[in-house]
Amino acid sequence: MRFRPCIDLHGGRVKQIVGSSLRDGPDAGKIETHFESEDSPSRFAEMFRRDGLDGGHVIMLGPGNEAAAGEALAAFPGGLQIGGGIDPENAAQWLERGASHVIATSYLFENGVFSPARLARLVAAVDRERLVLDLSCARRDGRYFVMSNRWQTWTELAIDAETLGSLAESCSEFLVHAVEVEGKQTGPDLDLVELLSGATPIPATYAGGIRSLADIEAIERLGRGRLDFTVGSALDIFGGHHLRYADLAVA
Repeated sequence: MRFRPCIDLHGGRVKQIVGSSLRDGPDAGKIETHFESEDSPSRFAEMFRRDGLDGGHVIMLGPGNEAAAGEALAAFPGGLQIGGGIDPENAAQWLERGASHVIATSYLFENGVFSPARLARLVAAVDRERLVLDLSCARRDGRYFVMSNRWQTWTELAIDAETLGSLAESCSEFLVHAVEVEGKQTGPDLDLVELLSGATPIPATYAGGIRSLADIEAIERLGRGRLDFTVGSALDIFGGHHLRYADLAVA
């Protein structure tokens, strides 16, 4: 298990927000923001490069983040994945700009229904070895289902061994945010951790709710060391008070 750092971009700035507060329409301005950095995205990317923390991700939360994302990738070429609005038309361009992998979610769905044809087009554009599928999910009726469209839309794709085994044939990794706890510092969704560790046949990174070293130890134990993890708002470099980046960078 290893720490995967993140750079979340909103409005061209490095921020930590509650992802489920991202909304279109009349509630678009009601975003819960924990932290907004005065530093550039490149400053964080350079720090991750210095500390040898490759495999992290840059996430573009909505439009207007392309320049900031490019700046981060240029500071750590080949060391960061990128997600947010990825499709077959732009995926190869992001790889050319220095991303190690592209991360896809919403493009893969049509009206909440998973589209194998869309996944095939994306694989044809970038090759499966450089594709990460974001399967961020929430629980409904005792099962986990992928959320798309910035976590506003329920899909019919359930997270289970069958789904993960099938999708693993078309990508190299999974990134999974626990939507219900992400950004809230209320503790990780350990049921999801156990599910992922027992079902994923390829590397997977868990995100959501992590607030302490004890939480990280629980993820390692229940995840049987098979899952990587990322931390956002609890981390001191993002204004948090519970976890020190220096401790995770050397773990």
